[in-house]
Amino acid sequence: ISVTSCWYHEGLFCKVRGSFDVTLSIASILHLCCISIDRYYAVCQPLTYKSKVNDHVIGIMILVSWGVAALIGIGIIIAGFNQGKCEESCLIDGLISTTLACIFSFYIPVIIMLSFYRKIFLVAKRQRHAISIQNTTCQSTKSGATVSKMERKATKTLAIVLGVFLLCWAPYFLCIVFQPLTFDVTPIAVIETLNWLALSNSMLNPFIYAFFYSWFRSAFRMIISGKIFRGILQTQNFEF
Repeated sequence: ISVTSCWYHEGLFCKVRGSFDVTLSIASILHLCCISIDRYYAVCQPLTYKSKVNDHVIGIMILVSWGVAALIGIGIIIAGFNQGKCEESCLIDGLISTTLACIFSFYIPVIIMLSFYRKIFLVAKRQRHAISIQNTTCQSTKSGATVSKMERKATKTLAIVLGVFLLCWAPYFLCIVFQPLTFDVTPIAVIETLNWLALSNSMLNPFIYAFFYSWFRSAFRMIISGKIFRGILQTQNFEF
């Protein structure tokens, strides 16, 4: 895009590149949404976690994530959007298409993530309060300190995960939504900068989750070592 202004041409390579760009970006967002759902059941409903989040459900989550991402990515290219065309209905069509794409690929996942992580935080806070009362009765300061440490870790984790996600993606999607409403064309340099900022979230996520979640590190080691393909994957005790 920077060198050839590929964005405004109709070459097959440019269309394929744009389709992959959209598909992989949306798939990344939807996977984060699935992780928030998984963490909700693990923390808020631990007794039913294994029955509700089983292999069948995980398979459906993966298929839906990639299916929706591919549908939007391919659909945008087939429809001819982002190709520099502008006819009489350009403003309305562009506004409708970009708004719908942003709603399904960003705003709905953000609402889901915020809702689930908010419930996780509230449950963790209630658990801390209940254990604090128990500690007061039993006069156990060690357990209270442990719970307080866990609450601080949970709060920090949620703040970092959501903060980095919104910091990386929100500027790009806000620009995409409001761009059709402006009469001036947004400079390519601005779009590129926001796009790279959004894509950097996919680079940062593995480090964030690996740093805070032991279950993520265990799963990553199983994938890298090939154990997941040799059928020796054992049940893991996931912890928040």
